[in-house]
Amino acid sequence: MGLFDKLKKTFKKEENKLDKKEVKLYDEGLSKTRDNFVSKLVNLTNKHHKITEDFFMELEEILVMADLGVNTVMKFMDRLRDRVKNEHIENTEDLKEIIVDELFIIYVNNEVLVNKINYSSTGPTVILFVGVNGVGKTTTIAKIASKEIKKGKKVLMVGADTFRAGAVKQLKEWAEKTGSSFVGDENIKDPSAVVYDGLKKAKEENFDIVLIDTAGRLQNKVNLMKELEKINRVISNFIKDAPHETLLVIDATTGQNGISQAKTFKEVTNITGIVLTKLDGTAKGGIVLAIKDEIGLPVKYVGLGEKEEDLSVFDIEKYIYGLFKDMIK
Repeated sequence: MGLFDKLKKTFKKEENKLDKKEVKLYDEGLSKTRDNFVSKLVNLTNKHHKITEDFFMELEEILVMADLGVNTVMKFMDRLRDRVKNEHIENTEDLKEIIVDELFIIYVNNEVLVNKINYSSTGPTVILFVGVNGVGKTTTIAKIASKEIKKGKKVLMVGADTFRAGAVKQLKEWAEKTGSSFVGDENIKDPSAVVYDGLKKAKEENFDIVLIDTAGRLQNKVNLMKELEKINRVISNFIKDAPHETLLVIDATTGQNGISQAKTFKEVTNITGIVLTKLDGTAKGGIVLAIKDEIGLPVKYVGLGEKEEDLSVFDIEKYIYGLFKDMIK
């Protein structure tokens, strides 16, 4: 049984579960991508009843336009051609299910993907956030803080983005709104000094979660690397095995530019996962698959709306369902 058939069974059950709300979130959040991508796919299979080279070329273009990335699409098309040949598939209608299966395989690729946060069992869990300006890094920190506070956790925000004017003040305002504690000073320009003060407070006052904001300047990779290396040294000296997560925040609407950002940040620091914001605002939601295939990093959270609850732990099955729900009936 392929993924397509499994999803049909899974999501018929989901409709009667408490998880229904989460399924609906993916359904609504991926509507733009679904309307763009799946409608083109359906039109393509209606136009071509037989699998021809013209069909493959048009399918390739649809996938590239959905932001899967050229390299990912090329590999995908090679696998698809092999399956068509080896399984003697001639009808495009029969190919729909295989396309769903192969897109799922791009993400999973026989790996056990950890999409949950690596919480520390001994002392504060330290999560470092990186990403360029304007991607929604500060609001992501606020949403995660609010979620943790609702779980009964004691949360501290640390404003270590001392480069961007107003960044510390903005994070402090979010701390007040969410009920988090805050460490940061607009007059202190050394981010490592701010991190030191934050971790000292976290240990002395027994905080459960420490969320650290950092500068995202990519203009000078050398400076960024040195800054992050120093911050990481301060953290690891204070708390063994920390940071427990280094999350890169990417704006999904920037498409392949987001992939470039991920590659650059991966060069300068040890990224453990991706937060993909504004996925609901793009018709090119295939970037999720491109990130995994081209960069080898799991997506840990996706933003599917503006509200706090719209930042969701990423689930590949719900993502595939959100894209192909009109086909999974």
